[in-house]
Amino acid sequence: MIDTSEVVFPDVEPETARKLQRRLAEAGGAFERERFGDSERLTKSVLKLAPGTAEAIELLGLCYYRMGRWGKAITQLEKFEAMTNTVEQHPVIADCYRAQEKWGRVDELWEELGAASPGAELVEEGRIVYAESLADRGRLSDAIRQLERAPKMAKKPKVHQLRRWYALADLYERAGDLSRARRAFADIDSHMPGFGDAKARSRRIS
Repeated sequence: MIDTSEVVFPDVEPETARKLQRRLAEAGGAFERERFGDSERLTKSVLKLAPGTAEAIELLGLCYYRMGRWGKAITQLEKFEAMTNTVEQHPVIADCYRAQEKWGRVDELWEELGAASPGAELVEEGRIVYAESLADRGRLSDAIRQLERAPKMAKKPKVHQLRRWYALADLYERAGDLSRARRAFADIDSHMPGFGDAKARSRRIS
């Protein structure tokens, strides 16, 4: 989640800056509690007084994303990335374009993410979105290959690796490869019991 503790507001008076800091922290807390409407309202009030606050712009974009308001999410998150010269919200932006079935933009964002090579966790998130977009297009085999060619699972996998494994298991099930899907879900649960509904899905698949 966005760290609001270090946000500065250089263009406002100190007392106003402290008020905005508290309000942005409240917005972050509301987001964590999945009160996205409250978070949106609080974040907009921050941006009204400090419109160039990158962290608030990012948070507003994520609120729109979680509320399924894809176009607005894209606008805010692309603005954030332009301001900060990063690709850290590329997976989320790509997922918004995926929801709109704008496959060309999904492909472009995946290529940009791969070229930037920002770190394993971010790349894995982008890979999952890209693979799921391929599946949405009816290219299940390509989607599966995309996730299978990722780095092998470590003996003590991290959460982002388990998320990729879960996405792969889901694709196996969608493709009708039920034995591999069942084994994959069971493996996820063995590595991290309680990870989503992996255990239940491994038992449900016949």
